[in-house]
Amino acid sequence: MTTTERTGLVLSGVTLRLGDGDSVVTALDHVDLTVAPGELVAVVGPSGAGKSSLLAVAGALTIPDEGTVTIDGQDIATMSSRARAAYRRDHIGFVFQSGNLLPALTALDQLRLVGTLSRRRADDRDPAQLLADVGMAHRADRRPHQLSGGERQRIGIARALVGRPSLLLVDEPTAALDRARSHEVVQLLAKETKQTAVATVMVTHDHDVLEHCDRVVEMIDGRLSAG
Repeated sequence: MTTTERTGLVLSGVTLRLGDGDSVVTALDHVDLTVAPGELVAVVGPSGAGKSSLLAVAGALTIPDEGTVTIDGQDIATMSSRARAAYRRDHIGFVFQSGNLLPALTALDQLRLVGTLSRRRADDRDPAQLLADVGMAHRADRRPHQLSGGERQRIGIARALVGRPSLLLVDEPTAALDRARSHEVVQLLAKETKQTAVATVMVTHDHDVLEHCDRVVEMIDGRLSAG
């Protein structure tokens, strides 16, 4: 699918219940959310509000009890578990709090591994060029323990973008960074979101970086509202 065919992420009436019996909790309560290609949307809210559940449902890791989840028009909630896994691999990028880099691999090899696991497609981005795009070409041969927190996050972002995903899900990318590095990382996310026409959802507690986002929504008790 080319970027011109992308329609982004659409959650409609999504409800997710966790637990069973008397301990059932409604983690997501009829959530509606649309994120367009090239748009960076921040999700804020207190701990336990449902932000992680939102990422899990949007990322095809969890199937909602009600509602639909579509990415570029594909309803991922109705796919088989195998089809969801393949779709997640090929169309969804994840950026984690700590970067989640493999300790034994250099920065460049972190990106090369993604291409190997996804049976590298012709339109995948070149790992070396992608490192340069995120300002990390000079650290290509360094392993995670030789990098700062901000550098690890830049590489984590690059790794998530190798396969030109339709959707980018970002979980607290600035949690371990100082203020200056936090702004740099979110500015990079905003730039790559626009340039690659990826729909990006970022969960964050860091209100200082919200100025770089196109839109902010707030989650409270499993419900979304304008932030």
